[in-house]
Amino acid sequence: MGAFDSPERPRIFSGSTLLLVLLVVLFCTFGIRLWYLQIYKSDFYKSRAQENRTRQSTMFSPRGIIRDRTGVLLAENTPAYALALVREDCPDIPGTLDQISRWTGQPRDELQKAFEIGRKRVKHFDEQVIVPNIPFELVALVESHRQDWPGLTIAVRPKRSYAYGSTLAHVLGYVARANEEELNNDPDLQLGDDVGKQGVELVLERTLRGTKGLEEFEVDASGRVLSSRVVSSPIMGQDLNLSISLALQEVATKALEGRVGSVVAMDADTGEVLTQVSLPSYDPNEFVVGISHVKWKELLEDPLHPLQNRPVQSAYPPGSVFKLVLGGLGLESGSVIPSSTVFCSGVYKLGQREFRCWNKGGHGTTDFKKSLRESCDVYYYQLGERLGVNAISEYAIRCGFGVKTGVELPHERSGNMPTAEWKLNRFGEKWQGGETLNYSIGQGYTLTTPMQVARFVAALVNGGYLLRPTLLRTETPEVVSELPMGKSTRKLILDAMVATVDEERGTAKLLRRSGIRIGGKTGTAQVVKLLDKYEKKKTNEIPYKYRDHAWLACFAEKDGRRFVVVAMVEHGGHGGSDAGPVAGAVVDALFGVQSGN
Repeated sequence: MGAFDSPERPRIFSGSTLLLVLLVVLFCTFGIRLWYLQIYKSDFYKSRAQENRTRQSTMFSPRGIIRDRTGVLLAENTPAYALALVREDCPDIPGTLDQISRWTGQPRDELQKAFEIGRKRVKHFDEQVIVPNIPFELVALVESHRQDWPGLTIAVRPKRSYAYGSTLAHVLGYVARANEEELNNDPDLQLGDDVGKQGVELVLERTLRGTKGLEEFEVDASGRVLSSRVVSSPIMGQDLNLSISLALQEVATKALEGRVGSVVAMDADTGEVLTQVSLPSYDPNEFVVGISHVKWKELLEDPLHPLQNRPVQSAYPPGSVFKLVLGGLGLESGSVIPSSTVFCSGVYKLGQREFRCWNKGGHGTTDFKKSLRESCDVYYYQLGERLGVNAISEYAIRCGFGVKTGVELPHERSGNMPTAEWKLNRFGEKWQGGETLNYSIGQGYTLTTPMQVARFVAALVNGGYLLRPTLLRTETPEVVSELPMGKSTRKLILDAMVATVDEERGTAKLLRRSGIRIGGKTGTAQVVKLLDKYEKKKTNEIPYKYRDHAWLACFAEKDGRRFVVVAMVEHGGHGGSDAGPVAGAVVDALFGVQSGN
């Protein structure tokens, strides 16, 4: 090798060195991975392993039972069966859903939708309810094929049952499967849960629902249960004792049967609602098991609106019942002296327009008592013109009209007590003097609910206290406000209402009962201005949609017990002759009067 030749350079990596490096890298990789799995993710995998060994199942809490005021069972719980799926145990979910569709007859796409919604809400190895209510015959069929469809289970849960069906549908409401919006808004709900949808079931949902329990199972590798324990016991929902009397509800329903309308009976001193009937009605049990699309469409498209809870959700012109309010304002303002008179010729002129009294021949000389007893329109035309629209509205609202009563029922309407400003904002038109005259007899834009009328009449009787009506038994009435009228004014109104029943020319004389002090006020509310060809026709000769609404509001007292009854018959005709017998039947039942007495 020459002087300038470079020496041989040493090799940096020999074969053994490279192998050693690779072993170190591999060891580090495994070490890091083991650290990640066993330390960093230990809680996660421990939980997954626990889930493979243990399963948890919800223990459903029964809803609170609902009884009437005498203890009669109105809503209870019966065992029901649901078809559920444990996803992790099901190797063929599409095929299983196909089979469920064949068994139940439910559309395959609906089952797929229910599965997709539920899978986001159900933990691993938990049951996911696919079909919430199945008949026992299907339970036997599924159980006999369980080995063919792994992951499919039968879940037992309580189901709501309404013993008296349509009789109390608008009071109790119903429960049905929670929809996606309800599930999103309430973390306590699970797919397949039933929740209140109408009536007290909806308003008092939290009270009635209760709290679910939890049961834990230990299983082997094949999913067989080895042991179980209750983690937390379910707590049943709170029972309710309603103020409603089933016996009275059945009497009122029968009295109104075949017609459209409502009946409200109330204890005047407590505000307890004893009966609340709305016809036509529906069977709430159909919603519990899952109402068919055909039946649901029929209910929605029915022109008589059976789903409507008329005592609180329907607002009508009060007709002559409103004269009780106007009379109170007249007396309190000094615009009326009880002994002063108005001559009714049957017509009242305002400018060039004529406003008729219902009695075309007129009532002649009319004082305050007679104005209510015979329901003279001309008397109240004159009074309303003197008082003015805004004063009438302000006073009516202070009497509890135009505002919700607060009874434990959903979607209550407030009605309407119009003002000049209201009309300008609503229609862009000025208030006209003739509209004040219509307002004075409860027509025009004036709207009220039967429940509001019942509360007002109760306040006349109980010393002037406007109570919150309640569907629950109570010993402590809730006073919302007081009537804007003194004791003497209330006495004059009540005496006139008694004369309306007791005296021969009274419009509510059909209510007369021996030994019971009864006062009433009839009302005939015009729906539309009748065509001339129908003007002289009898009620049954006029097309249904053109007939007047019939009101009768009354109080009845005996032996210290004081009740209020309001009957409202849509397109019924006349207050006394059409609504009167309905109210009379309820009064008889309240005091145990035998039919015909």
